[in-house]
Amino acid sequence: MSELEPANLDPPEIPLALENQDFIKDPDARPLRILSEYFHPLKVFREQNITDTVVFFGSARTLSSVDPRLRQGMSLFPMARYHDDARVLARQIAEWSRDTIFPATGRHIHICTGGGPGIMEAANKGAHEAAADNIGLNIVLPHEQHPNAYITPRLNFNFQYFFMRKYWFLYYARVLLAFPGGFGTLDELFETLTLRQTGIVDSDFKLLLYGKQYWNQLVNFQLLADSGMIDPNDLELFTIVDSVAEAMHLIQIALKRLLDA
Repeated sequence: MSELEPANLDPPEIPLALENQDFIKDPDARPLRILSEYFHPLKVFREQNITDTVVFFGSARTLSSVDPRLRQGMSLFPMARYHDDARVLARQIAEWSRDTIFPATGRHIHICTGGGPGIMEAANKGAHEAAADNIGLNIVLPHEQHPNAYITPRLNFNFQYFFMRKYWFLYYARVLLAFPGGFGTLDELFETLTLRQTGIVDSDFKLLLYGKQYWNQLVNFQLLADSGMIDPNDLELFTIVDSVAEAMHLIQIALKRLLDA
């Protein structure tokens, strides 16, 4: 065989760069992965006519009051109230939006959560019980996080990057509810407060902290103001509520005003 002749007359097929999984998972392809977590949800949201959301933050660990696992962890029982309330509140928002906001404006309010268990599952389930499409923005984590069964399949997303997930939490948000939670909930809450305080995101949407005893014990917001760490007016960036009825009343006022319903 001549040295000028190819050694392999049947070379293997070479995948396109975007189909090369070794490349896509490589650090050099990180910008492509980030862009995909912007453009793919954007495409789906436009196709599904998503324009306005009510976002639920809260613990992935909170169980329903009827969950049998509470028998092995009764210390969690007082927190079960928040799971139950999130479910009821999400259902009421979805039903009220369908009967009131949509006829007046032609706009649907979609319940949006982080897509996992706990408070997130409760809110998705409440919307599902109202026969309403709802959104789950999942995140890849080593434990706890897995998509719950009540998310509308075509609105079920899985993110690698926290900051892209947070972007979509806030982009369509008209109301945001922070139920009791841990590090993840606090991270989402305080980043939202910072973005509102600095005017990076629209300050018109309503931010509610659900559970007076929990939030007042966990964070001394008044101390921040009294110490000069925040402006006293910053305490008006959020409202603490303690019942489904109280939250629903404020949400109705906010959505009617924001959407001119």
